[in-house]
Amino acid sequence: MKKHLMACTAAMALVSGGAFADGHLVFAPGEGPFNWDSYNAWAENAPDLSGQTVTVFGPWLSPEDGFFSNALAYFEEATGADVIYTGSDSFEQQIVIDAEAGSAPNVAVFPQPGLAAVMASKGQLAPLGDGMADWVRDNYSAGQSWVDLGTYNDASGAPQMYGFFYNVNVKSLVWYNPENFEDAGYEVPETMEDLKALTEQIVADGDTPWCIGLGSGAATGWPATDWVEDMMLRTQPPEVYDDWTTNKIPFNDPRVIAAIDEFGWFALDDAKVSGGAGAVASTDFRDSPKGLFSSPPQCYMHRQASFVPAFFPEDVEFGVDTDFFYLPSFADKDLGNPVLGGGTLMAVTDASDATTELMEFFKLPISHEIMMAQTGFLTPHSGVNLEAYKDDTLRGLGEILLGATTFRFDGSDLMPGGVGAGTFWTGMVDYTGGKSATDVATEIQSSWDALK
Repeated sequence: MKKHLMACTAAMALVSGGAFADGHLVFAPGEGPFNWDSYNAWAENAPDLSGQTVTVFGPWLSPEDGFFSNALAYFEEATGADVIYTGSDSFEQQIVIDAEAGSAPNVAVFPQPGLAAVMASKGQLAPLGDGMADWVRDNYSAGQSWVDLGTYNDASGAPQMYGFFYNVNVKSLVWYNPENFEDAGYEVPETMEDLKALTEQIVADGDTPWCIGLGSGAATGWPATDWVEDMMLRTQPPEVYDDWTTNKIPFNDPRVIAAIDEFGWFALDDAKVSGGAGAVASTDFRDSPKGLFSSPPQCYMHRQASFVPAFFPEDVEFGVDTDFFYLPSFADKDLGNPVLGGGTLMAVTDASDATTELMEFFKLPISHEIMMAQTGFLTPHSGVNLEAYKDDTLRGLGEILLGATTFRFDGSDLMPGGVGAGTFWTGMVDYTGGKSATDVATEIQSSWDALK
């Protein structure tokens, strides 16, 4: 029998009727900071899919798989369909095997666009259609960016939208200690010009503005690639960034060299970096933010992605001892508010009626809000209630996403592995060691040429 959730009163009857009472729905229908009205309106008209199953395969393991299943339960409740999610730490290898064998799931959750684009070119994904592209354009902040990131060439070479982004992360962040800022009389900068002026003011005051560390074992150098990517997005239009990541323009293009030197403005001046410029490459990235919390502070700012609090001292309290602000754009460049990050995308690998309806469910604010309330889930969906985020940190990150005018993936992840996870990393170490941006960029380009 079709299991629609009705208006709030009828929905609450489920508490005594079974589904919610036995814990099937993690949040009581009609309660909490969720968009129940739009969910109920969709559920009223959702097809009866009783007896149908949708299989979803992705990289999420415990506890994330449980959180995702909790969100899927609201789709199951409304339609009668069963959704089976399976997670694997070998997802990217297994989905290729399954697709080649003709045993792909209905939906695959890709950690980044590269593999999805390859599978689309082989005819192994089903297009989401122009309707989805229009919807994303209208309902996601920086919507065209998300359409572009989800659009790949099909087997005949024609571009079509295949990827729907669900759960993203933010890298364009500067972390700081609010108490240190308050004590020194500093204010959060709103433009890159302001950030540079603040950097110089801290130096003039006799203190050190930045903690920067590139150390990461065999991956040493990668934090600098994020800096350069952010600077590319703040000095050039997104189309130039795209051409850079695909080598349509060479790595040693003057615009790329200029972005590297923008990073160098912060990292190569002994007065601006804790330990001096010579310590940047040797300082482990996990240790570098700790200078924010020493007394007196060893630095005032640290640029790093949203995961960095995992490496803060255990007693650090968000909003008191630490906070973050958006790495601002240049006021005089007129490039809006670009955000660098990553994210997972849903793609249909085996179409069915139930799968089509599941993709409709993912358009609903509540399919995002249920995740927002449980875990570190971020969304560019402009229709969600920000109060659904489980804590202030995530809410602040969500606000940055909603303020983005452009979103781009980590460029090094889009490059061939030998470059993005190879010579780009080592080149940044060489750069902080004294080699010029031009020489470093030329060597990286030579390594890319060797892979062609």
